[in-house]
Amino acid sequence: MRSVRSKVIAAGLVLGVAGVATWQLLPQAAGGGEPIRVGTSDVVSSLDPAGAYDAGSWALFSNVYQSLLTIKPGADTPVPDAASACNFVGDKLTTYQCELRSDVKFSSGRVITAEDVKFSFDRIKAINSDQGPAPLFNTLESVKAEGRTVTFSLSAGDATFPFKIATGAASIVDKDKYPAKALREGEKVDGSGPFTLDGYTAGASAELKPNTSYKGQGKISKSPVTVKYFKDSAQLEQAWTDHGIEVAHRDMPPAVLADLNPGLEDTRYQASGGTEIRSMVFNLRPGSPVAQPAVRQAVAAVVDRAKVATEVYKGTVTPLYSLVPAGIAAHSTPFFDAWPSPNGLTAKKLLKDAGVTTPVAITLGVNVRGSSVAEAEELKAQLESTGLFALTIKPVEKWSDFQKAYAAGEFDAYTIGWIADFPDADNFLAPLVGADNSMNSGYSDKAVDALITRTQSFSDRGAAANDFRDLQKLVAQQVPMLPIWQKKDYVMSREAVAGAQYLSDGTGVWRLWELSWL
Repeated sequence: MRSVRSKVIAAGLVLGVAGVATWQLLPQAAGGGEPIRVGTSDVVSSLDPAGAYDAGSWALFSNVYQSLLTIKPGADTPVPDAASACNFVGDKLTTYQCELRSDVKFSSGRVITAEDVKFSFDRIKAINSDQGPAPLFNTLESVKAEGRTVTFSLSAGDATFPFKIATGAASIVDKDKYPAKALREGEKVDGSGPFTLDGYTAGASAELKPNTSYKGQGKISKSPVTVKYFKDSAQLEQAWTDHGIEVAHRDMPPAVLADLNPGLEDTRYQASGGTEIRSMVFNLRPGSPVAQPAVRQAVAAVVDRAKVATEVYKGTVTPLYSLVPAGIAAHSTPFFDAWPSPNGLTAKKLLKDAGVTTPVAITLGVNVRGSSVAEAEELKAQLESTGLFALTIKPVEKWSDFQKAYAAGEFDAYTIGWIADFPDADNFLAPLVGADNSMNSGYSDKAVDALITRTQSFSDRGAAANDFRDLQKLVAQQVPMLPIWQKKDYVMSREAVAGAQYLSDGTGVWRLWELSWL
């Protein structure tokens, strides 16, 4: 969910050859012309920031809400957005203070107050939704509003806190429109972002209209945007082929991405920020067959990541051997160090030594999206070929149902992607394997939590590198999650559209306001 990372280098912007499109004749005044249609197979699980911790929801939040801080294109540190300035007070990293801009308003015209900011954070903690971002704010103890100053008190030094309040989790909502202890129902949004939500149909579309009173790091859009949500990659591809959309992002079928080349007609594309990851998460609750470490280690010893990458994803993903992907400071390869190549004999010995009866029956949950089912079938084939495992794949069509199912422990294991919230190794570890993690796996470990707390105490993030490596080794030993691959972020656009190269750069911000007709 939410999707990232270290300084991202855009790569591979390729221009196709095409004539001047008729769209180029449309007005370029703010909000003028026909909407630019953007297609995605991502899912919006909630329009309320307190109830969503996933890439699709946060992508929309980037445009209709505003946070105190944000991350500019190509940057790796937060800058003020709804705030005029933010800083730690003292050197303990336990008090963080922001001054709210004087000219920020909700789309209704009401001036945003410090009380609105406090309210927005307080309700996240109070609601504590299973699908919400509360785990991201595990160090936040209290929020104080005084004048236009907001003061955050933290339970421990947390150098990553500025990154956290630059995410969709920290979206500022109108305290007069959102309930304090429950998620807001319906399809209305009251925010202060670059767009207003002019219409919304769940699973189908979001109609975005430029917010001409927006003040922040972004800019007022030149065009309205229609986001079209597709059930799967095949439908997204068909919409692109039929010219039903002008921009496509997350996720085209692997075969389409693998075939991208400079000779394609009327097609621009870019690939950037290869730090989206995918993992298998294990259910460690009592009674689960994977609650025993030896079973999880045996799975890790068998899985052939390279085969998944080539057979299922046509080489558009790269095998991953740690939860922290390559390109992020402190990345290491502890899973490769432990299991350098798939080995059924190693797995057999692990299970025998632990007294585990084989074959181990495992239910594998999968959300039907993109190549997830094909991936699950490949993993099933690999594991069952050893005679040590018997997998039952449980596909779930609806993303919200899948979230509820894994949170309730209905699977022994499940596969899930992760698009981190900010460019730091912490965000590939704390929300995934830390205390009260968002994976709902039942996993907790005091040594892991202690290392996470320690890494967060370094204002110089480079100084945390050794602790991050030790942390990754612990995760590889215990295998609460098994990393499988990482991939680049692909954006495709028609030649009539400008700004698509800025839409997504791996920082988790979806910059629809950068799009315009040429």
